[in-house]
Amino acid sequence: MDAIQVLLKGRSPSSSDQPSFIFRQRAKKISQNEEPEEERGEESQAEVTVVRPDSEDDLNPGLSTDVTALVLQKPSDRRKAVFFLILFSLLIFTTAFLLGYVAFRASCHYCGEVDVELVPAEDTGDSGATWGGMMYLGELKDMLRKYLKEEQIERTVRRMSRSTHPPGSTEGNTLASEILQKFRQMPMDHTWTDSHYATLQFPSRTQRNSLWIIDANEEVLEEIPLGSPLDYCAYSGTGTATGRLVYLNYGRQEDFDRLHALDIRLGGAVAVVRVGGGVSFAEKVWHAQRAGIVGVLIYPDPADIPQDPRRMGLHGSAAISEHVHLGSGDPFTPGFPSFNHTQFPPTQSSGLPLILAQPISAYVASQLLSQLTGPECPRGWQGRLPYVRCALGPELSSGSGRRVRMGVYNTMKPVLLNNIFASIEGKIEPDQYIIMGAQRDSWGPGAVKAGVGTAILLELARTFSTMVDNGFYPRRSLLFVSWDAGDFGSVGATEWLEGYLTMLHLKAVAYFSLDMAILGDDNLHAYTSPLLADLIETVIKQVEHPKHSGQTIYAHTESLGGNWKTQIVKPMFLNSGAYSFTAFGGVPAMELRFTKESRPYPFVNTQFDTADRLQEMLQGRLGALGRSLGELVGLMVLRLAHDHILPLDITCYSSTALHFSSQLNKYSSELKVRGISPQWVFSARGDYNRAAESLREAIMNSDIRDERVTRLYNTRIMRVEYYFLSQYVSAVETPFRHVLHGRGDHTLAALTEHLALLRSDPRLFDEARFRRQLALLTWTLQGAANALSGDVWNIDNSF
Repeated sequence: MDAIQVLLKGRSPSSSDQPSFIFRQRAKKISQNEEPEEERGEESQAEVTVVRPDSEDDLNPGLSTDVTALVLQKPSDRRKAVFFLILFSLLIFTTAFLLGYVAFRASCHYCGEVDVELVPAEDTGDSGATWGGMMYLGELKDMLRKYLKEEQIERTVRRMSRSTHPPGSTEGNTLASEILQKFRQMPMDHTWTDSHYATLQFPSRTQRNSLWIIDANEEVLEEIPLGSPLDYCAYSGTGTATGRLVYLNYGRQEDFDRLHALDIRLGGAVAVVRVGGGVSFAEKVWHAQRAGIVGVLIYPDPADIPQDPRRMGLHGSAAISEHVHLGSGDPFTPGFPSFNHTQFPPTQSSGLPLILAQPISAYVASQLLSQLTGPECPRGWQGRLPYVRCALGPELSSGSGRRVRMGVYNTMKPVLLNNIFASIEGKIEPDQYIIMGAQRDSWGPGAVKAGVGTAILLELARTFSTMVDNGFYPRRSLLFVSWDAGDFGSVGATEWLEGYLTMLHLKAVAYFSLDMAILGDDNLHAYTSPLLADLIETVIKQVEHPKHSGQTIYAHTESLGGNWKTQIVKPMFLNSGAYSFTAFGGVPAMELRFTKESRPYPFVNTQFDTADRLQEMLQGRLGALGRSLGELVGLMVLRLAHDHILPLDITCYSSTALHFSSQLNKYSSELKVRGISPQWVFSARGDYNRAAESLREAIMNSDIRDERVTRLYNTRIMRVEYYFLSQYVSAVETPFRHVLHGRGDHTLAALTEHLALLRSDPRLFDEARFRRQLALLTWTLQGAANALSGDVWNIDNSF
């Protein structure tokens, strides 16, 4: 038993009423030069024994048991008495100090380094062998590192990327069965499947998507081959669209604003846009639809996605597929779970596009853009397509009246989805879940898209189940999930969230997405809820960088200059596997990725995403990188599964609210003229800050051995993210209700953008809309403050 243990020995037949006490403490290594415990045989023990005599005969017959009498004897006996008195006093002091230390350590959650905190290790019940045993958190970390292996990671990636495996396909169902079987081979407490019927979109089997150049009389002048029939944008509008051609850079909102400022007509045009720019395919298409564009062609520019034809054999022939639904989940059951036994009225997501979208290769893009005339591109819009003069359009140089026609013939299909679950049940709070997940499906081979995440998921599941077999008792439950239909917008994960949302906000501690975890071998990025950001700092100081031996990830990041947090911690984005958990479900979530800024992996969502190409780019370090990523996630999961009080930063949103308050102050004169006061926001921010600080102080001053008190605190901590889901907007019409990470008019981002119009373009400022936005944000923040206070009599409402 680690730390300190007091054992009460029973009486022997000859003992008196005074029992014997034995005090034991494991001797800790204090020098790196000491001999390892494994080589010394039995574990080193320091033992001090205090024996109270059963009778006077048990002592040396030459000594009196009365200490006072000893002092009064002749001088030689007096010296002996003093010696024994000092020895006895030191023994009592040492025992009292060590017992007090144990009590202090057990009651103080925020004391010292986490490596010396204790965790229940094993409970053998009536056998009594090691009941109530303890393990240091440091020992658990060593155990995690010991059992976490890299050998299986590459093997799993290669198995996953042998062929395409979209949802509902024979290959996809085979992989699902294999993963379920692997979970069942591990000593898990529970394994099961969760099934949904969702409507997905696939390329037509009878008619290929096409692209033509036509003349003023609608006659086809040239058909431009699009490459593989498997390249498509799921949930695109279908049919044909014809229009003049324009170039729109990345298709960001600021790019559209730039063309409007140049007075280039966009209505009825077909747009060519580049992959990247910090916006997803769905956002590009959404902006285009709002601008009146009828079709969007999306290509990977070599300036953004380097392609080396000598090593990779691409030579501009790759088109990148991605869904274009501005949302997640089944777009035909928005806000509802796609269970087969439910009969929801016909509806569809507001994020489903009406216009056409099609991915094209860089080669096809160069054929189109080389014919464009019109104003030259603004600075920074020039890509690296060969033989292309960067013009904006909208006319084609080869003749007046020439236009582009595109045809998209994708078909909708209902598909049975299967999410695969395995769990290790927590020993103290089994109804609190820490969830790890990865998508299983892929349009292409999917080495990065599906293989890497699944490989790390299976390795973490095997590691934690082995740790439990060797003495680890997780306080909370661990869930391992293989999601279906991730390529279509986290459909499997979102449908599960929608089906169990009413219970998950009370039970889900955190979610870790393993999707696309390895895109390079240099920099680490964490797309995360701020509640989990402190855990990142802890683990990157403990994990060695897989490429830079001898340096932790933290040390390597700091050596690049700048603050580690600004380089590693990033905001979550729409296509992240973690996004819907936070923005829709109100669960703190994180997605970790290794990447390389100078040369990112170019084959995600293409037919070239194979294990061989991934290993070639990583120079054979796939297993090592996968293990490092698994160790990072594993250490964070270990903390969340171990600590009495959940290590989530409940004060993180105070600084966000404070920053927004300062923004409002800058516009105080403009708001005052319109009779708008920001005072209510300031009061709500103050209430939230006081509630968060009060809860933190209460935890620091509490006895965390009291399970009732601990559970009350953890319930309030777990729900912080959920508190920031606006209760005043519909989950059907506005699924991403989080006011800080979500999407919609209710969010802080939308309000801030609207506020800026007071100076940039006051004519566009809508006072009624702004008042509504401000009210929604204020009452969501105030509601979070009230809920965090815990009880109605503790609410510090300054209104």
